Amino acid sequence: MELKKTPLYQWHVEHGGKMVDFAGWSLPMSYSGIIDEHNQVRNSGGVFDVSHMGRLKLKGRHARRLLERACTRRISDMEPGQCRYSFVLNENGGIRDDVLVYRFDADEFMMVVNASNREKIVAHLNELKAAGEFNVKIDDQTESTAMIAIQGPNVMQLASKVSSEVPTLKRYRFVVKNLVVIKLIVSRTGYTGENGVEVILPAAATGMALKLMMKDINMNEAEALMKPAGLGARDTLRLEAGMPLYGHELTEEMNALATGLGFAMNLDKDQDENGEPFVGLEALRKIEAEGGPKQKLVGLEIDSPRTARQGMPITKDGTEVGIVTSGCKSPTLNKSIAMAYVDSALAEVGTSLVVKSGSNELPAKIVPLPFYKAPK
Repeated sequence: MELKKTPLYQWHVEHGGKMVDFAGWSLPMSYSGIIDEHNQVRNSGGVFDVSHMGRLKLKGRHARRLLERACTRRISDMEPGQCRYSFVLNENGGIRDDVLVYRFDADEFMMVVNASNREKIVAHLNELKAAGEFNVKIDDQTESTAMIAIQGPNVMQLASKVSSEVPTLKRYRFVVKNLVVIKLIVSRTGYTGENGVEVILPAAATGMALKLMMKDINMNEAEALMKPAGLGARDTLRLEAGMPLYGHELTEEMNALATGLGFAMNLDKDQDENGEPFVGLEALRKIEAEGGPKQKLVGLEIDSPRTARQGMPITKDGTEVGIVTSGCKSPTLNKSIAMAYVDSALAEVGTSLVVKSGSNELPAKIVPLPFYKAPK
């Protein structure tokens, strides 16, 4: 099956991107190297192509009600220009996807979903729409648009050259801007632990817009403020920032309460005047009533030059008590770090554990998440 190409595909090739298959899309794993790109983002700034992520427009007088049913976060009290991180669950409280919801006005929203889950989430929304007889148009705009994430401490300095409004955006807010003849949606959410913006724009205008946005930057200069960065650096950056990744920390088999991301779930929203129960709510309430999740997501520091990898078992006194979900050698901290699910009784910070790496035993200790916070 031929891989899909984002509107920036040729740009990646021209800048030396090492292209790989990611969720059916041809995307760059790296350009100059994962560590170099990671450090570039931490120290100055990097440009990521995230066009593979699904962008679903929901419009109609029942759009809000449909999203209330689908999402674990409150939707009704969102303001125009606001974004919210949320889960979309199955009936057992497992995670279908983690998403971002954008509110444009009373009856118009956008949901950004993971590439691997796009078709599944579209089907789920259509099922909820039919069941509730909701008047909503669901428009999958993924392939008609592009999405670029620009992340790093120097990003806002550069954004001020394009707009005086963008640098003043608060976190989890967005604005619609017109750049010459191109309509842009610029948001501040981020997935690296650094400052930055995401830009959604028409696919056909991507080349022109990128040149306009980056006209003062030579991507090939050694000291450039912004350089392209690939999937490899995006993964090490998000892991340092303690941000979960679908297929690793988030799965349909893992209930949402185990993630510890309580801010992403409003378990009482059906008690509000405008709120409705979301799919999976009763399952989460049952888990809470039975004493909470059996496992919890934690951060681990590994006292070894070896790296913990997804699927490695975790033991305590010889008994298996958990499993690694993600791991890497942190370029910023210069130590091995990992995220893992462990038995709730052992999830306290400071607990000593062992990661089994084949015949090797890697000493580990639970530490607070995130591993890294950007200087203020």
